[in-house]
Amino acid sequence: LEETYGDWTNREMIHQFVEFAKVCFIEYKDLVNKWLTFNEINILLHFNVKEGKQFAFEELHNQMVAAAEAVKAAHEIDEEIKVGCMIAGFCCYSYTCDPKDVLGSYKLFQEKFAYCADTMVRGYYPAYAKRIWKDNNVSLEISEEDKKILMEGKSDFLAYSYYMSNVFTTHDVEGNLATAGGQGSLANPYLEASDWGWQIDPTGYEYFLHVLNDRYQVPLFDVENGLGAHDQVEDDGSIHDDYRINYHRSHIKSLMKAREEGVNIFGYTSWAPIDLVSFTTGQMDKRYGFIYVDMNDDGVGDLHRIKKDSFYWYQKAIKSDGKDLD
Repeated sequence: LEETYGDWTNREMIHQFVEFAKVCFIEYKDLVNKWLTFNEINILLHFNVKEGKQFAFEELHNQMVAAAEAVKAAHEIDEEIKVGCMIAGFCCYSYTCDPKDVLGSYKLFQEKFAYCADTMVRGYYPAYAKRIWKDNNVSLEISEEDKKILMEGKSDFLAYSYYMSNVFTTHDVEGNLATAGGQGSLANPYLEASDWGWQIDPTGYEYFLHVLNDRYQVPLFDVENGLGAHDQVEDDGSIHDDYRINYHRSHIKSLMKAREEGVNIFGYTSWAPIDLVSFTTGQMDKRYGFIYVDMNDDGVGDLHRIKKDSFYWYQKAIKSDGKDLD
C-alpha cells in the first residue's frame, strides 16, 4: 500500500481501508460484534511529524473519513455490529490557578484529544478546529460529501488509552520534567512517577472517565492501561512486581467507582499482557506485561517466558470481574 499509494494524504487509501474492513466484518461477524478502526488515531497530534503539520492533519482527516465509512459499512452488513473510535488519552490539569493556565490546559485537551473524539463521536468538526488549523498554519479541503460521511458514520462507542495525567502552565516553573508519550511536561508535585517519569494518577483516571462520560454520552471502553517498569528476575526465577499490581489495582478501583457513579464503561484491557518493545522508547527493559520475556535492550536473552506475580493477581481480578483486587 505504501509503495502503491504513498501515504494517507492519498484518498485512495480510504477506499482500500474500507474494503479491508468489509472483509473483516463479513468474515468474523458471527464471532466479533465490537470493532475499532484506528488505534490512537490522534497520535499524530502528539508528536512533531517530520513531514509537517499540514501533512499530519491531511492524513488524519482522511483516516477519520475512512473510519466513518467503515462504521457505515459495518452497520449495513449487520446492524448488531458496533464500531468505535480509539483515542490516545490526554488528561491535563492547570499547574496553577492562573486563569491563563486553566484556559491553556483546556485548549491543550481540545487539541490533543477532543479534536478527534468530538469529530468521530459527534459526526462533525468542532468549532474550535478553526483555531487549531490557524495556529498550525493548516488548510484542509473538506467536501460536503466528507461532512455527510462523518455524520452518517459516527462512532458507536469511545475507546481510549490512559496511563498518566499531565500539567500545563504559562509560567517559568522550576521543577523536574515528567514524560508523556515522548513529550516533556512538568512533574506534578502531588503524584508519584514511574521509572520513566510517567505520573501515576488513579484519581485523575476517575476524573477523566467522568469528563468523557459527560462530554460524549456514548459507551466507553478502556483498551490501554498499564505501567512501564524495570523488572528483576530473582534467583528462583520469580518476579515480584508489586508496583505493577498496585498500579492496576488503583486504576481498576477508580474505574469501578466511576461506574458505580453512573459512568457508562463496558470494558477494560491492559497494556500489555506480555512484555514487548515500548512504542515511546524502543526498549525491552521498559516492561509492561504480566508475562516476562527474556530479552533486554542489548538483544541478550533466549525469549523464554516467566509469569510474574501480577499474572496471578490479574488472573484473579479477571475471574472475579474486578471484584477481587486484593
